[in-house]
Amino acid sequence: MEFQSEEHAAKLLNAQTHIWNHICSFINSMSLKCAIDLGIPEAIHNYGKPMPLSQLIASLSIHPSKTSFIYRLMRILAHSGFFSQQNTIENELETGYVLTDASILLLKDNPLSQRPFLLGMLDPILTESWHHFPTWFRNDDPTPFHTAHKMTIWDYAGSNPKFNQFFNDAMASDARLIASVVIERCKGVFNGLESLVDVGGSTGTMAKAIAKSFPQLDCTVFDLPHVVADLQGSDNLKYVGGDMFHSIPPANAILFKSILHDWNDEECVKILKKCKEAIMNKGKEGKLIIIDMVIGNEKRDDESVEAQLFFDMLMLVLVTGKERSEKEWAKLIFSAGFSDYKITPVLGLRSLIEVYP
Repeated sequence: MEFQSEEHAAKLLNAQTHIWNHICSFINSMSLKCAIDLGIPEAIHNYGKPMPLSQLIASLSIHPSKTSFIYRLMRILAHSGFFSQQNTIENELETGYVLTDASILLLKDNPLSQRPFLLGMLDPILTESWHHFPTWFRNDDPTPFHTAHKMTIWDYAGSNPKFNQFFNDAMASDARLIASVVIERCKGVFNGLESLVDVGGSTGTMAKAIAKSFPQLDCTVFDLPHVVADLQGSDNLKYVGGDMFHSIPPANAILFKSILHDWNDEECVKILKKCKEAIMNKGKEGKLIIIDMVIGNEKRDDESVEAQLFFDMLMLVLVTGKERSEKEWAKLIFSAGFSDYKITPVLGLRSLIEVYP
């Protein structure tokens, strides 16, 4: 009987720990945002060697009464894998902070920095939507974002220049990283193509990288008029404003990077049918290139699975879309009249999907 009581107590305490961990998981995000806002990664990077806590504190613009709290901020972020500690060069008994791969990717001057994405996703305009999540389940609004702000995220971006800027910056930071990997690992995808339209290409980060690496390719960035307004093209890159639900400029290849997951199945089929028209209107064999997540297409570690599920919930709360399995992708592709597809899982959480007319 005592054994059963001990076992029951252990289960209760483990359950409470699990609950508390999830209740407090937002603290990881907000602690990381705080470190970014304070410039901690830059301070450690500029120091050039393991940085003692005292030196780190001295380098930060904080109130003297707050210096003793930096250790606690660093402790949680070290536990989360954003900083690590090594012995200092001057004193083997003293430890100093160094950057990890993750915090290097958050440096402001890193060409592939994910800092704008972090700041964008954690902005109160977006996080406010989560407070309306349960209310949304009881009304007929399209998204919790709409419940919070009384309009879609796209209309909000069109009417709020500041939000539009940080949203575009967030998308561009992701596009820079993915473009570098696509160009390095997937060059063959662009072989034989003469023209490409990057649908929903925002300010053109992805298309610029492709146009530079493949000068024979005529690239077009196609997005909403307020997104591409006043943007200047180059020799083989141009910007066109429009609505992908109405028409898409003709091209050998149509590219969607993290776009289709923004929309529900019915909306995606409409978009994909416009894509097929655009490809067929070009008069040559072409294809659709999709960069998006494919849920469950290969064995992944727990952190990767959780990240994909987080993004699926992000699509649920902010837009009308979702992350899809291969079966769900296939249903969309064939419903839109395409004949075949190929999935190449070489982009971390995302895959490259080639779709053929």
